[in-house]
Amino acid sequence: MISLRDMKRLFARFFVIVLLSFLFVPSWCCTNFLAGRNATVDGSTLISYAADSYSLYGSLTITPARDHKKGSVRKIFDWDTGKYLGEVPEVAHTYRVVGNMNEHQVTIGETTFTGREELQDTTGVIDYGSLIYIALERSRTAREAISVMTSLVQEYGYYSTGESFSVGDPREVWILELIGKGPDEKGAVWAAVRIPDDCVAGHANQARIRHIDFNASKDRWMWSEDVVEFARRKGYYSGDDADFSFADAYCPLDFSGLFVCETRVWSIFRKVNAAVDRYLPYVLGNGGETLPLWVKPDRKVSAQDFKEFMRDQFEGTPLDITQGVGAGPHHSKVRETPLSFTVNGQKYWYARPVATQQTGWCFVAQMRPGAPQQTGGVFWFGVDDASASVMVPFFSCSTIVPECFSGKNGSLSEYSPTSAFWTFNRVANMAYFMRYDSIMGDIRKHQKLWDEKFNRWVVDGDNTAEAVSAGRAQKYLSKESAQMAEELTRYWDRLGNFLLVKYVDGAVKKETNGVFYTTPEGMVDSIRRPGFGEHWLPLIAPTELGKEK
Repeated sequence: MISLRDMKRLFARFFVIVLLSFLFVPSWCCTNFLAGRNATVDGSTLISYAADSYSLYGSLTITPARDHKKGSVRKIFDWDTGKYLGEVPEVAHTYRVVGNMNEHQVTIGETTFTGREELQDTTGVIDYGSLIYIALERSRTAREAISVMTSLVQEYGYYSTGESFSVGDPREVWILELIGKGPDEKGAVWAAVRIPDDCVAGHANQARIRHIDFNASKDRWMWSEDVVEFARRKGYYSGDDADFSFADAYCPLDFSGLFVCETRVWSIFRKVNAAVDRYLPYVLGNGGETLPLWVKPDRKVSAQDFKEFMRDQFEGTPLDITQGVGAGPHHSKVRETPLSFTVNGQKYWYARPVATQQTGWCFVAQMRPGAPQQTGGVFWFGVDDASASVMVPFFSCSTIVPECFSGKNGSLSEYSPTSAFWTFNRVANMAYFMRYDSIMGDIRKHQKLWDEKFNRWVVDGDNTAEAVSAGRAQKYLSKESAQMAEELTRYWDRLGNFLLVKYVDGAVKKETNGVFYTTPEGMVDSIRRPGFGEHWLPLIAPTELGKEK
């Protein structure tokens, strides 16, 4: 295992690297992790996802199951821009979808890797977002979802750039990587691999499928028939089939792909397998052994672990974004955007963690084969920065979107005091730009209380589902989830008010369990003025004029 001292030395060496050129400019937006059923404490499969974009508003959508008349069509609008792309025929019946999980517990997440930009088909009808939700409405298993997705782009053309999808059901989880063929050729090239049941996998805006086992059975590997031949025809690859790498052909790694994307996967892999520290030189762009697509964890993981993974900020590593000059006097995670900057002709990059301030919404999908039918799938849903948020459990039977999570309650350009997105943003921004280290300590205490409360409630929900009829369970649990989401949002609003009072004007009021100290006369007592901190004063002293003679 690489030592922390060696990690720091490697990081120091890396930071003077000059980035001279790029093959492409990807959008470093999202992060996914997956776990097979034998890698988890309860035999569930897990998929996590953060939808990261400065243009995304965090809201939850529940689409009911529907029967469609013959000849019905579905209009397709690009998920990112709202542009109308065309239409496709509807199927006779579509399934209920709660966020990114359907009633059969099929779940799909994504990260954009962009890849070779010339392969985007701007005449295509199906974009990556529509691909996800159409597949969820039409699939009973992960494999069926992959078949639906790849068939749709083959028939109607793929509008988006390169994409990695996490696709799972209660028995197995897959990664599907897909990219178009350009405007002159309809369809896409793709590869899909089933993650071993005892392993944890991840992807973060960088294609990660390399070696394809063309001799494996279709229950482990799937691919488009021309995945290698097309690469040869385009000049991306010239070797034998056995040596072909999907990622190297369609999304060649550069420094940003390593440091901005692969580091996120590395940071979580090292939490479950201590040997992963040895890949630090690789993700810092210094060569070495390639980070694997999956790892076998040293311990079994839980849905709560996955929530914590989505809150990761490289803590305990040389990339910790709450440390260093850029973090300011109060160790704030926020770096000014964009992710890169140039000084004296040299280009540098900020570390980009899993948890980031521009997250619209995030989830952990817990797909449980042994739970009661109505409560089998648990869709843990949260808004804004996962590090300062709480995920609320919705069961796969849920039918009610609470007002706080409604897409009609506020928007990115319209504040709503009853919106969970704006409520969590308000509290997180107080931490970012006031006393981050102290305020985040307070936030995490309350975050932990609600995590524990919701974890207990899921167990109670299972017991309820077993004790009553399916219809009564669905109605009761749907209502309970919605009420708890509203209760959490009101609680978080009060937390924001409390934090403003506690930390107003840079001073800190002493309190115990939310009650501020006062004198017998009723005046506020024990106000501290902690200032910048001893670590920061030597940095600002040379800039001040008030040097005492």
